[in-house]
Amino acid sequence: MSILQTPGARPANPRFSSGPCAKFPGYSIDLLSDCPMGRSHRAGVGKAKLKAAIDQTRAILGVPDDYVIGIVPASDTGAVEMAMWSLLGERPAEMLAWESFGEGWVGDVIKELKIAATAHRADYGQIVDFTTINFDHDVVFTWNGTTSGVRLPDGAAIPADRQGLTICDATSAAFAMDLPWDKLDVVTFSWQKVLGGEGAHGMLVLGPRAVERLESYKPAWPLPKIFRLTKGGKLIAGIFEGETINTPSMLAVEDYLLALDWAVRIGGLPALIARATANAAVVADFVACHDWIENLAADPATASTTSVCLRFVDDRITDGAAFAKAVVKRLEKEGVAYDIGAYRDAPAGLRIWCGSTVETTDVSALMPWIDWAFQAEIAAL
Repeated sequence: MSILQTPGARPANPRFSSGPCAKFPGYSIDLLSDCPMGRSHRAGVGKAKLKAAIDQTRAILGVPDDYVIGIVPASDTGAVEMAMWSLLGERPAEMLAWESFGEGWVGDVIKELKIAATAHRADYGQIVDFTTINFDHDVVFTWNGTTSGVRLPDGAAIPADRQGLTICDATSAAFAMDLPWDKLDVVTFSWQKVLGGEGAHGMLVLGPRAVERLESYKPAWPLPKIFRLTKGGKLIAGIFEGETINTPSMLAVEDYLLALDWAVRIGGLPALIARATANAAVVADFVACHDWIENLAADPATASTTSVCLRFVDDRITDGAAFAKAVVKRLEKEGVAYDIGAYRDAPAGLRIWCGSTVETTDVSALMPWIDWAFQAEIAAL
């Protein structure tokens, strides 16, 4: 048996995890020296840092002035849960799922909140048909399926005259995809995805219609303190000025501020989107040239540009899960790709993070290694 020659180039940064994601190029822990550790987040310096994180998020993402932005606990999950438990129940809900996290929101609403809700599901690689959705109901969906590699291509199917709220989990879309704010009443995301920040903190963006719902509707169920966004029937404005519900990590806040500063330096949202698009294009070109691998997304128009999911389709593979696991292990052992196995609930294969902090040269360098690992595992069958 001939010995396969390893590729000559290696990714300079082999971190292709889908969360926590790679730090931005040039990142160093030494850059955190301005962090006010040991100071209260309620002190002037702490409030200023938190307010700066909110203001810069607004500026980069182009969030409208009449939308409010809050830093909340428990990452994107906390932000989504807070929105659902605080806003849903006033009218029926339409729950959309085409990957595992969306399926989790379906379960929470139907099994825990137990409100009138219709579940719309699509298999991995597919997306729910938005033209079948009743937008006079509240609609909950993920913009980009992190575990399925399938995204909503645009907001054209969301009507401007909708009566219900649109609640969008955009955790692997924000900062890498263009979000149509006029079509989204609630948007959530976390720091550890596209900008490569640290975990534990989520962002909750509320449009005027969501704020109006909060101030006019009280859910039938009790709300834990950590979920409460109103007091005396009015929005707690301080939450959206940096007065967080619970104690944040100022170290994580400083880390997020560094990533936001980097985003501004490279050209803001257009540059961030362009980087992710270029990275995903490298993978798409590789897939197009190899008949033993394909994108999990059935329609290229819905293929993610951040969490790119692939599967092996060679007839010689009899145990897809074991084969994919072996490829992942081989790549990690070589130190060329870390944490790129498919999500545990998704079809077996690879999941390569192509978000904005990843260098296109690293994605390009990875592709020959995937070919090498595939050939090596085929030879071992």
